[in-house]
Amino acid sequence: MTQTPAHDVGAGPRASFDREMLLFEEWRKQFERDGEAPAIPAATVVVLRDGPEGVESLMLRKNSHIAFGGMWVFPGGRIDDGDYDGSGDMITAARHAAAREAREEAAISLDAAGLVHFSYWMPPPIAPKRFATWFFAAEAPAEEVRIDDGEITHHEWMTPAGAMRRRDAGEIELIAPTWVTLHTLGGYSTVAGALDGLSRRRPRRYEPRLGTGEHGPVSMWYGDAGYATGDASVPGPRHRLEMTPDGYLFDESGYTDPD
Repeated sequence: MTQTPAHDVGAGPRASFDREMLLFEEWRKQFERDGEAPAIPAATVVVLRDGPEGVESLMLRKNSHIAFGGMWVFPGGRIDDGDYDGSGDMITAARHAAAREAREEAAISLDAAGLVHFSYWMPPPIAPKRFATWFFAAEAPAEEVRIDDGEITHHEWMTPAGAMRRRDAGEIELIAPTWVTLHTLGGYSTVAGALDGLSRRRPRRYEPRLGTGEHGPVSMWYGDAGYATGDASVPGPRHRLEMTPDGYLFDESGYTDPD
């Protein structure tokens, strides 16, 4: 089990926890009033390069006035009509969207067909704005990264460990899918190794069922013993992220990928 403190920029773990509790309560009230929000198809690409301290990921900071404002994210966005090729295949459309977003947000060219699909994220039903997102990975091209200083205000190459340490220190903000992806990438020492490893495993689907743990809300995913019922106390394999006053607790003990 890996524990990483949860911080907002300029706030400690307890302040961040209190803010998240208020946010969940707002989500719950809105869900009771308006019902489940439709899921918006989207795609993200994790652009990787080998750096002096290991694998580095291209991180972009969103403009504070738009969705996920102020967060550090990977290049990505919603799937547009022009991303579909007529076949109706969502993975193909997601590939095109991921490559297009990398070009629009960072001015880099990626081969859509060569992107490695490694995960899919669907926010919980209570979330007021839900992006159903396909996650891909790719090696960075030789092109220089350029941002428009509009939707994206900053860019930086970060090691997974470095990004998570900065989040611990309250220097940057990361949403859960970004944090879990960085945690996964931290297990690889080279880009070649990361792309090979991600391509060999079945893409993981993160469609959370929310429960309550000993310290706070728990997001449980497929393979967790409590996933079917939403009861976080059920003993057995773990595949979850728990929010606590001291930080995130990521636990995948006993979890195995489905055949």
